[in-house]
Amino acid sequence: MSRSRRRDRHSRGLRGPLALPNDLGPTARLNRTRSREALFTEAVAASAARISRHCPEALTGVELGIEEVPHLPTAWSGNQVPLAAAVEATEDRPARVVVYRRPLEHRAHSARGLRILVHRTIVEQLAALTGLMRETLDPEGYADGDG
Repeated sequence: MSRSRRRDRHSRGLRGPLALPNDLGPTARLNRTRSREALFTEAVAASAARISRHCPEALTGVELGIEEVPHLPTAWSGNQVPLAAAVEATEDRPARVVVYRRPLEHRAHSARGLRILVHRTIVEQLAALTGLMRETLDPEGYADGDG
């Protein structure tokens, strides 16, 4: 059996690094893609930044949060899984907008589509929570063909 055959067992590709770190020169860095969680977190942060540019008072006293899936059965309406929840402020805690990562990722077809869907969802939840119009929160908006 040849050496290359042992390295490529069951046709799964090479195992381990191709080059180990050494003193002879720089090691090549792999271009790793970002994790789904990192992409989602970046999309939420970008959406918050965009909203704060146009309407900073909308985010005053509002916390943005991310959860994997909805946990409260009261958040469910009908047969659809909710994408986000807006929770009114109480004496103990500020108002919150919680976006659910897995349902949003499931509906998006690309990374760009996910960013658009996350932004639209946050804008809608903030509009319901604050009473401001969606056009006030995000005057640029996304065209219907963007998602």
